[in-house]
Amino acid sequence: MKIKSSSKSGFTLVEIMIVVAIIGLLAAIAIPNFVRARTQSQMNACINNLRQMETALQEYAMDSKLPSNASYVLDDLKPYLRLSSGGQIPPCPGGGTYIAGTAITNSPTCSFATATPPHSR
Repeated sequence: MKIKSSSKSGFTLVEIMIVVAIIGLLAAIAIPNFVRARTQSQMNACINNLRQMETALQEYAMDSKLPSNASYVLDDLKPYLRLSSGGQIPPCPGGGTYIAGTAITNSPTCSFATATPPHSR
């Protein structure tokens, strides 16, 4: 009995086109979800940083016995924050900047458009 063996090997053009179409479809679904998840993660990290600054602000005000209309700068909060980036206030993960309030009763804010102060969330 003789067994036929084909000397042709490889994929046809149609098979390759189907695989490319499936990969393109999966990428079209996955990429927007990845971008959305990244943006949400940056916003959550920014809000978490603002919460920590709010807590540090309250501790600073209590320790210093400051009135509620006293002004402050973010450098005043450094001793009350757990700083891991070489003693610097962490940068906003979304690319914004943190801004001190005008008085102790005003929490720090972020210039990043999607970030909100911790108390208004």
